[in-house]
Amino acid sequence: MPATTSVILNTGAVMPTVGLGTWKSKPGQVEHAVEFALKNGYKHIDTAAGYQNETEVGQGIKASGLPRDQMFLTTKLDNSDQRHPANALEASLKKLDTTYLDLWLMHWPAPMTKDGQADKEHDWLDTWKTMEDLYLAHPEKLKAIGVSNFSVEYLERLLKVARVVPAVNQIELHPSCPQDDVVEYCQNKGIVMTAYSPLGSDNSPLLKNETVTKIAAKYDVQPANVLISLHANKPMHTVLPKSVTNERILNNAKIIDLTPEEIGELHDIDKTHHFRACHPSWTGFGSLGFPDCK
Repeated sequence: MPATTSVILNTGAVMPTVGLGTWKSKPGQVEHAVEFALKNGYKHIDTAAGYQNETEVGQGIKASGLPRDQMFLTTKLDNSDQRHPANALEASLKKLDTTYLDLWLMHWPAPMTKDGQADKEHDWLDTWKTMEDLYLAHPEKLKAIGVSNFSVEYLERLLKVARVVPAVNQIELHPSCPQDDVVEYCQNKGIVMTAYSPLGSDNSPLLKNETVTKIAAKYDVQPANVLISLHANKPMHTVLPKSVTNERILNNAKIIDLTPEEIGELHDIDKTHHFRACHPSWTGFGSLGFPDCK
């Protein structure tokens, strides 16, 4: 299939395929990155309360001059706010200086205390129920809700009781972490996938992988373009390249059409070189149901 420029969520809303990720993008840099991206064709910005840069992301949006209704904005409920989602939503809206979110995600199914310890007295499923309440009661504030870092095991538990099917599941996705089980499950349920760390994180070995560099040479693009384009060439996928440098922000937006054979070659990388940049064990909740983390 030719690469997409947008996908349709289960709410009917349009979500641009390529968004600017802002994880690890520091205050002082991220304002400019967001402003520059929006002035140069990006229509989708992804942040999170846990990134501690929502205020600066909001400043970048304002500085871009792009009308709010012409862009798609995602933020995430922090793990330490799982007992108080309503307050957290208001805090994010205030910091981002916006009246609504296009998408609000549960960042991890891993409640935490304010000092970063696993909060095992609280069930993330109760947090989801509150997020549903807020979404159903305040359509003017929340256009869609979803999840992040959810395995099939956790999605099955959620969907047994969900009144609202998540619009999106944002997970680590790249040729060395294809997570086919999660992708297939979500696609069967109408849940859009968003790929974070599409390059496999900073200084990724994927940028030097022979398969990636061969395809990049064929299309006269950077290896990063191949890795980002991989997701745009799949149905119901969006992708979040991140950078704070102008040149890379521009370059990352170049999407190419890949053949089915090339997509297959990229997927085969996982057979000999599997890795995760972000292992879920840091949360204190073990594998979170991901088979390769058990």
